[in-house]
Amino acid sequence: MAAERADLSQIVKAYDVRGVVPDQWDESLAELFGAAFAQVTGADAIVTGHDMRPSSPGLSRAFARGAAARGVDVTEIGLCSTDQLYFASGHLGLPGAMFTASHNPAQYNGIKMCRAGAAPVGQDTGLAEIRALVEEWSTTPAAPTTGRTGTLTRRDTLKDYAAHLLSLVDLSAMRPLKVVVDAGNGMGGHTVPTVFAPLPLTVVPLYFELDGTFPNHEANPLDPKNLVDLQAKVLETGADLGLAFDGDADRCFVVDERGEGISPSAITALVAARELARNGGEGAVIHNLITSWSVPEVVREHGGTPVRTRVGHSFIKEEMARTGAIFGGEHSAHYYFRDFWNADTGMLAALHVLAALGGQDGTLSGLVAEYDRYAGSGEINSTVDDQAGRMAAVKAAYAGRDGITIDELDGLTVTAADWWFNLRPSNTEPLLRLNVEARDEPTMTRTRDEALALIRA
Repeated sequence: MAAERADLSQIVKAYDVRGVVPDQWDESLAELFGAAFAQVTGADAIVTGHDMRPSSPGLSRAFARGAAARGVDVTEIGLCSTDQLYFASGHLGLPGAMFTASHNPAQYNGIKMCRAGAAPVGQDTGLAEIRALVEEWSTTPAAPTTGRTGTLTRRDTLKDYAAHLLSLVDLSAMRPLKVVVDAGNGMGGHTVPTVFAPLPLTVVPLYFELDGTFPNHEANPLDPKNLVDLQAKVLETGADLGLAFDGDADRCFVVDERGEGISPSAITALVAARELARNGGEGAVIHNLITSWSVPEVVREHGGTPVRTRVGHSFIKEEMARTGAIFGGEHSAHYYFRDFWNADTGMLAALHVLAALGGQDGTLSGLVAEYDRYAGSGEINSTVDDQAGRMAAVKAAYAGRDGITIDELDGLTVTAADWWFNLRPSNTEPLLRLNVEARDEPTMTRTRDEALALIRA
């Protein structure tokens, strides 16, 4: 594929680059992205890493060549999880680029970029400029060079990454636990053995073999069908819990001893309580508007200040930086930590869960009951012809009702005394996404069905 035929509007997203290889982008474009990243960041040195997809090593090396041609020295950390790349960016003080398409199918690949200290690069923070340069240079034989060629240096950061994470959680009082870990043939198979090695754990591994073709199931634990093997293995082995990581291992999902999935909101509340305790019972905690009512409640109960924000890592990270928050969590199982450069790391959240469970004698289901207080619908997608029209119809149906408030911070949030729901349009598909929560199951079901009837009318 010639670079000049690339349609960058299809692959440059709000927060990253992502598309099918080689149909939508290839190594020639990756090299231009490397040169553009070097120019936009103005850095003398950068760090790169990649996941286990077949196309990742070649794309990553091409990006490094493009940056080196601009006189930038490149530290290549090779195979890594996304949060391991964020660690390297923060620890080394360098802008970074991670080659991964996260949970997308095997034919996809992408680039997640950050400035020094793991600060995000999105449309408003450099990605639009990077895209413009790549488009400009793709019609010329090569991107301009500086006359000096930077160096390419290999560095292994896995042990340093593990040591940093383990330093952030008190695991000294932890009892022995049996844990099933489903890596989904993704980067959890690379990071888990090193991070968990010092702990009193019996690890039952599922799909630790690094294989970017995902031969067993998609590396997307947000879809319940991809948790079935983990749930079965937890029950089969009598494990204390199960953990599932996505393809680039920056998200972690938790299953209790009964094989039941635990809401990421409950994990957010649990980790928030622990991080507040670690910080003297004070500090801000960020949560997006789709997390459970239980999250701000628990934060307040433990002396913290909850801060509500829009969905999306750029909004979370902006609020983390603005407020100096100690922790942030999303309903999608992204967990952000001040002591991890405000970046998201599922592994650190997993260590908190292990420490909390291992520090007492009860079960995980018993432990999280305190943090899982309400009935939730999960996210329900509806295909609609007119997103704006349906949103307006739903708003009109609830506006003016006694005891109901409406806000539009992100989509449409309708709140009553004993229930709330949020309705958001997808940016990429003709979908409306509904999340409902209520104080009990019958109220949640009634509210959900009423909202869906309006959405699907």
